[in-house]
Amino acid sequence: MNDTHTISAGGIMATIKADGAELCSLQAADGLELLWQAGPAWPRHAPWLFPIVGRLANDELRHRGQSYRLTQHGFARDLRFQWLERTGRSCILRLTDNAATRPRYPFGFGLDITYAVTAACLDMTVGIANTGEEALPASFGAHPAFNWPLLPGARKESYSLIFPQPEPAPIRRLSGGLIRTEAEPSPVQGAVLQLAERLFEADAVILDALASRSVRYVGPSGPSLEIAWSGFRELGIWSKPSGAPFLCIEPWRGFASPAGFDGAFSDKPGLMLIAPGETETLQYRITVGGQGA
Repeated sequence: MNDTHTISAGGIMATIKADGAELCSLQAADGLELLWQAGPAWPRHAPWLFPIVGRLANDELRHRGQSYRLTQHGFARDLRFQWLERTGRSCILRLTDNAATRPRYPFGFGLDITYAVTAACLDMTVGIANTGEEALPASFGAHPAFNWPLLPGARKESYSLIFPQPEPAPIRRLSGGLIRTEAEPSPVQGAVLQLAERLFEADAVILDALASRSVRYVGPSGPSLEIAWSGFRELGIWSKPSGAPFLCIEPWRGFASPAGFDGAFSDKPGLMLIAPGETETLQYRITVGGQGA
């Protein structure tokens, strides 16, 4: 069932589907598609990662002496959300714990995702509510894939990510889907990460000690994008090193299990622990700009 809703303002048009509450199209004022259209190289557009970001060791969640199978990035991206509101410029979708989630994740939750457009900005607000009687351990991540290059025919290597502040802190990498123990020197030179396919030969680039709370994705000409966030703490940058024409710029609140971690799920590093009756709010904005660098 193709259940989608399109919202628009003067300089932007976005389409969202009920399955996964996923953004599946983002177009500039001239109609240029900016979002990866789920081609053979990767079958998604911009999935939401909940209740985990990345992978647990052996895909196993352990809680109060019980073991649950929870696979990479969780289940929200594969479940249908309920529409709470749909207007010409906004929409709200909700997922709650149910018979499909409890065998994998034994916690009560409500997950609301709001999309809204103003001028050339797409704003997304995420509310994670603890509807249970114990602390809610959770991570949440955005995983949007943008066309790379944004301007058809441009060279991929002519694009860069530009941070508002220098980002000298070491980065993290994955091994077998888990966070490696040792950090690596940052490929960011000052405040600029020059993009190249070889960056992703060792999987995602994970910045877990960011000074910035936004980044610009720019080429020498054509459109640019600014990604800004609040409440998220880490940033993943990912593509496939085999020439796939997309770039994922991913604000995260949490990350995969560190290699060697063997504790209960609630003790896993990087989790939010949301008190009963409380709601954690995260915000994320995409701004479509004009000429690049």
